[in-house]
Amino acid sequence: MNTTRRRLLLAGLALPAVAKGAAAAAPGAAAGGWAPGHPIRFIVPFPAGGATDVVARVLGERMQQRLGQPVVIENRTGSGGNIGMEAAAQAVPDGHTLVMGTMGTLAINQHLYRSLAFDPVRSFAPVSMAFGTDHVLIVSPKVEARTAQDFVALLKRSPGGISYGSAGSGSSTHMVAELFRLAAGAEPMHVPYRGSAPALNDTVAGTVQFMLDQLPSAIGQIQAGTVRALAVTGTQRSAMLPEVPTMAEIGLPAAQATSWGAVMAPAGTPQAAVLQLNAVLRDALADHAVQERLAAAGADAIASSPEELSDIMAREVKRWGEVVRDGRITVN
Repeated sequence: MNTTRRRLLLAGLALPAVAKGAAAAAPGAAAGGWAPGHPIRFIVPFPAGGATDVVARVLGERMQQRLGQPVVIENRTGSGGNIGMEAAAQAVPDGHTLVMGTMGTLAINQHLYRSLAFDPVRSFAPVSMAFGTDHVLIVSPKVEARTAQDFVALLKRSPGGISYGSAGSGSSTHMVAELFRLAAGAEPMHVPYRGSAPALNDTVAGTVQFMLDQLPSAIGQIQAGTVRALAVTGTQRSAMLPEVPTMAEIGLPAAQATSWGAVMAPAGTPQAAVLQLNAVLRDALADHAVQERLAAAGADAIASSPEELSDIMAREVKRWGEVVRDGRITVN
């Protein structure tokens, strides 16, 4: 990791460095006398084995070492992550419950679902950013366009004639594809699947022509040559695909996007607890071994202060609300 500057994130927002020196100095100043008195419950609103779950488990191990209390991962799945988020929102706000929120649960779902049993902003106290994952524009080998610019031109010439797959309506793969569609001024047809894997398989087969999959999911097929990567959605080129341009480089800066995850606590959690938990998380995310383990799951380690996370969320809520409205996106 570059200890003077982490990746640019979320459409040009620069997060501060996750430097070991800064993180190491934080616990004493931030603790304020707070320490957990019993095990910490860390809710993951998605199934075990996914990137969000892996990140939570890696961070939970390090938090347990620093705090001297067990950190118990609890997978509460369903309804696009809403069930787990509701459970966290209703927990006692004493610093002993955390939840790994995501771009979907904290910024998108409130625009998609008619009613939620929690408020993504008011029901939680931001603790720290945790990770980010870029998406990649991939096309079937049957698509003639060899560059992103040529593919955008093809989309514009074929309104409704080219289709893209996603992991389902309202998923990050759908939302990022809609962001790309709006930025490109094109009208492809959306084909939702039940998960990213079947959508990727049909992109390989040419049943759908393209997809904006998360990079870790698509990298194997890209490397095998069964799909072509035309652009990445991050603000920097990916180390996995250094030859593939960014959306900004192909003339579509508005299509930049990073799927992200952040650690939250129930609203009303004492500030001393929030600051101590933030300091412990920043220390964990600065550790090279943690960064390597997250990278193996396809995630970039990214930390922030609670205030920075609050600002990021406000930006993302506004941004994805506009995408939902402009794209007329609904979920069943």
